Parts: sequence; structure tokens; C-alpha cells
Amino acid sequence: MATLPVYRWRLAPDGYATYRQLRALGLRPGGQDVAAQLERPRRRGGPLVAFLYRIDDAKPVRPMTPARWAALAKANAARRICPECRRDVGYVIPTSLGMCGLCAVPEEQCAA
Repeated sequence: MATLPVYRWRLAPDGYATYRQLRALGLRPGGQDVAAQLERPRRRGGPLVAFLYRIDDAKPVRPMTPARWAALAKANAARRICPECRRDVGYVIPTSLGMCGLCAVPEEQCAA
């Protein structure tokens, strides 16, 4: 089992990128294994770790198809429907409440 090369923060050689950096370039790892590791020291606890992928082995991001766009729109619409009053409230319902603001705070409490 080979160990990964570990680089200090901001000292990784050219040709490596994190997942987010690949995404900004319009790429994805494409099934490749992690090529290296980046560590950022912290005062408390262990170091922050980021995994690096080789840019030359990365593949282009798959384009969104009409079916994927439709599924995404349907999922986002479902997040706006209140489970209590079944209305589309026009914003994403917070998971901390689990319902829209009108259902979470009854009118009796608002008047007091």
C-alpha cells in the first residue's frame, strides 16, 4: 500500500488541484484516486486536510440534460412547500422549523 505525498498549505506543486479547484476549471476527478494530500496546521486539534487530484487525469464536467434540469426544479419546488399548510411559500423552508413562518408562529403569539 503506497502512502500519499503530503504537502504543506500553499506549497503543492503545479498539476494538482482540490475538488473545488477542478470544478472551477470545469473538470471533475473522473474516477481517479486521490493523488496527494494538503495539510494546513492548526493550533488546536489535528491539521486541516484537503485531497488533491491530478489535473491532467481529470475529465470535463458532464453537461446538464433537460431531464436533470427538470428533476432539479422539481426538488427545489418541493423544498418550498410547507408540510403543514401545503402552500408554496416562495422561499426554502428552514429545516430547523420544518414548516413555514406562518405555521411556526401562530397568530395568537404574534398578537401578544
